[in-house]
Amino acid sequence: MLMAILLASCGGDSFKIEGEISNLNGGVVVVVFSADSAMVDEQVELDSKGRFTFSGVASSPVIVSLTDMRGEPLASLAVVNGDHLKVKGDASKPMSIKVKGNRLNEDWQLFRDEHASFYSNPDRLDAAIEKFVREHPADMLSTVLLMTDYSDFRDHDKMDKMLKGIDIKARPESLLQPYKDNPVGSRMNHLPRVMALTLVKHGGSFEEINMTEHMSLISFWTLPEENRKALIDKLAGIDEGIRVIDVLAESDTLRWHKTIADDPKEWKHYWAPGGPLEQGIQLFGLTTIPWFAVTDSAGLVIYNGTSVDAAIRAAQGKLKSQPK
Repeated sequence: MLMAILLASCGGDSFKIEGEISNLNGGVVVVVFSADSAMVDEQVELDSKGRFTFSGVASSPVIVSLTDMRGEPLASLAVVNGDHLKVKGDASKPMSIKVKGNRLNEDWQLFRDEHASFYSNPDRLDAAIEKFVREHPADMLSTVLLMTDYSDFRDHDKMDKMLKGIDIKARPESLLQPYKDNPVGSRMNHLPRVMALTLVKHGGSFEEINMTEHMSLISFWTLPEENRKALIDKLAGIDEGIRVIDVLAESDTLRWHKTIADDPKEWKHYWAPGGPLEQGIQLFGLTTIPWFAVTDSAGLVIYNGTSVDAAIRAAQGKLKSQPK
């Protein structure tokens, strides 16, 4: 039914978002979504009353993320051409921000309100989403929840089974494409060459990281991360010729700042808004989190796996083999 409701609004050739957000640092909201294989990353200024308007094009349903200038999430919306959505709330309390405008987003809002305490407990949230998906196979919200708020992608067979259990009309290809293109459970036959990686930089917006200037060790993790101090101590002891890139691979960044506060200042911290399904980081073959990858100065991936010790050995061994 939700598919019909969403498509019924497709009378226009664009969608519109009107917002009113208080306490937003910088007075700018960043609108991020994927449209026709291109990433839209646009900064929209708020007026003196915290209001903004954004118009975009999405011929098929897509997820639009609203963040502040530091990449902190404000709201997520499911949109398609013809939609007119309204967003209102306090940026200092992201869970208080409400979305109105069509049945799908309002049901999504209701789910988040009813399970607000679960959003700080991934296991409980995943269980609630799994239950919803089982009980609502004809509801597009099942697909939206799996693609956005669900975090356990380690069991690819389980994930695939849940998606196949959703009625075909409730799981449009435009929502599934990031997962289909980059199934977390798949293994690569050949290690790739990564020329650039585009992620949200801590304290800023999207940044393209050139992977051909330095040898790099990339650490992918989610919150809460156990034994982070031990991990940081190991990474801090590697050779200076190896660049460390720290990537939070989940949609929630509320505890990000506190967690990385004591990390070495020269490290750059990034956020993958799409979590483990972020298209760019799937080049590193993630099958679980935490995950580590090493690239040489030409961008060739020389290690990817779950062992930080193996990653460090691969990076240091490659560094020693290079001509002086």
